[in-house]
Amino acid sequence: MVQTAVMRREQWRPTTVVAVAAILAIAVSGCVADAPKPKPDPTSSYISTYKTPAATALAPLRGTTVPAGSLSNASIAAKIDNHPDARPQVGLERTDLLFEELVEGGLTRYVAVWQSDIPDLLGPVRSIRPMDPNIISPLGGIVCYSGGQERFVALMRKTPVYNAIHGQPDTASTFYRTPTKKAPHNVLVKAKELLAQHSSIPAPAQQFAFALDVPSSTAAKDGKPTATINYKFSTVTSGSWTWDAAAKAFLRKQAGVVDTDSAGAQLKATNVVVIRVPVTDDQNVPRTEMIGGGEAWVSSGGATVHAHWEKRSATDPIRLVDDNGVTIRLAAGNSWIELVPLAGAVEFVGPATP
Repeated sequence: MVQTAVMRREQWRPTTVVAVAAILAIAVSGCVADAPKPKPDPTSSYISTYKTPAATALAPLRGTTVPAGSLSNASIAAKIDNHPDARPQVGLERTDLLFEELVEGGLTRYVAVWQSDIPDLLGPVRSIRPMDPNIISPLGGIVCYSGGQERFVALMRKTPVYNAIHGQPDTASTFYRTPTKKAPHNVLVKAKELLAQHSSIPAPAQQFAFALDVPSSTAAKDGKPTATINYKFSTVTSGSWTWDAAAKAFLRKQAGVVDTDSAGAQLKATNVVVIRVPVTDDQNVPRTEMIGGGEAWVSSGGATVHAHWEKRSATDPIRLVDDNGVTIRLAAGNSWIELVPLAGAVEFVGPATP
């Protein structure tokens, strides 16, 4: 029995020693200091290369993207002569908007509008007509013309537009007759000088909805391919627009003849808007009725979409919607608006089939 007890004690001791050693090892390791951690390099830093883009805005009458605050000037509208003796006119290639309207004798005249690109000279300017106050009022700004019947001048003067009239003291330095054309087709305007005299007049409100480019315009996306637009105002006035893919614009002719600017280049438009309008007789003067609505077509990017137009008051802009009532977006660029009488005609010709 004694021997057995001794053997058990001897067997227990090694195990006990190992356990104690392990406990001591853990205790000792808990007293050892943590290894030093790496410190960040104080000389390293992040340098950003990002640059905040400059603020931009839309040109209100053209829809192109411009630096913010760069187009704070007023618009200049002018009653432009379209008699054959007035052609080629001065400055039409730089317009933002241009309205063609019926006048006496079956001829047409223009209401041309500049704001994003003011030329040194524009013209020739002629007299005001009864529909012009309704066309120009939404723009505010300045209107240039050579006079007119007293009743029509009175209507124009009642609008929120500065009237710059040939022969008045305030236009003595900015209107003049050029010797290169015969009267009455020769009154030109020093547009930049005129604008500088009225720098307090604010910029116009946006008149139409715009897409950022031609492919994303409503007509280009949803319209029918269009090679040529033919229109007729009267038995003596007709014209056409032909799509030119290289120019990304419609090119203009009058009575089958290429219509050019003063430098000899063919006039062109990013957008051609055809509006069918009633024309009434105002004491032997044709009066295009602009308050109301009716049928229209909008052509951009070589295609045309059917539309409806509406203008609720003299100071409201023209609103264009498609057959579903959705607002039409013009392509960013210049626009010609053909105010074709209901008694006139319009035709859209598709591309030739191969």
